[in-house]
Amino acid sequence: MSTYSEIRFASADGLQLYARDYPGNTGQARLPVICIHGLTRNSADFDELAPELAAMGRRVIAVDVRGRGHSARDPNPANYNPVVYAGDIIKLMDDLGLARAIFVGTSMGGLITMTLAARRLDLIAAAVLNDVGPVLSVRGLQRIAGYAGRCNALGSWDDAAAYLRDINACAFPDNSSEEWGKWARRAFEQKDDGQLALRYDPNIATAIQTGKLRPTSLAARMAFRRLARRRPTLLVRGALSDLVEPEQAQWMRKAAPEMQYAEVPNIGHAPMLTEPEALDAIRAFLAKQP
Repeated sequence: MSTYSEIRFASADGLQLYARDYPGNTGQARLPVICIHGLTRNSADFDELAPELAAMGRRVIAVDVRGRGHSARDPNPANYNPVVYAGDIIKLMDDLGLARAIFVGTSMGGLITMTLAARRLDLIAAAVLNDVGPVLSVRGLQRIAGYAGRCNALGSWDDAAAYLRDINACAFPDNSSEEWGKWARRAFEQKDDGQLALRYDPNIATAIQTGKLRPTSLAARMAFRRLARRRPTLLVRGALSDLVEPEQAQWMRKAAPEMQYAEVPNIGHAPMLTEPEALDAIRAFLAKQP
């Protein structure tokens, strides 16, 4: 696993934010990759994918979206929305002097990427949407709403692994105990009293718990078309996904016929992108990008 440096930067409204910066291998300079995680996750989810992409000669920046990981929690929960998140990405790119990047967005990260496409398409050279789109299944949204922001502090790493297995086993039926333990170290942090708490502000889940995050909208569909029709786009879908089911995937492929597509067998929402089918598709996709 390659090493990374830490980026700490301020959002436009003064919140202290964080990202991991993986240097690309030496060679011809290529566009960087910005990885954005899902709703309750953080930059550590890319700790296996990022080195793979860096080995292709690309700088990889994996962000902690505000309210997650090492990024500060927002005192105004209303700011936990894709428009504000996209603004944070714009600020990060401006601070780093990045004119364009390739985006890899998992779940919420893909919604942020589509929002960015609506605002600043010039910043996006290409995009990988990981098990997400402008039309989502109510079934998946309801499942996520059932657990997001609702976990109390836990007493041990075994308890943390068991919690993650309980809410994700339907999507990752083949995960080993070792893998669940790895996920626990990414998702939880140990407090001064020894208790383990999830590494996010529970308020990030307000929108999905209250139904404000709708399965689709005209704005979302327009943003997707703007992205997938004007920039190279790859959709990676878990074959067991309850958020992007075959119906939603079919809609996306019809709306953007040039969009590339890869499906990961026996995985639900959302692939980790290190599965052979996902990684092979991403490598082939990136090989064609500047």
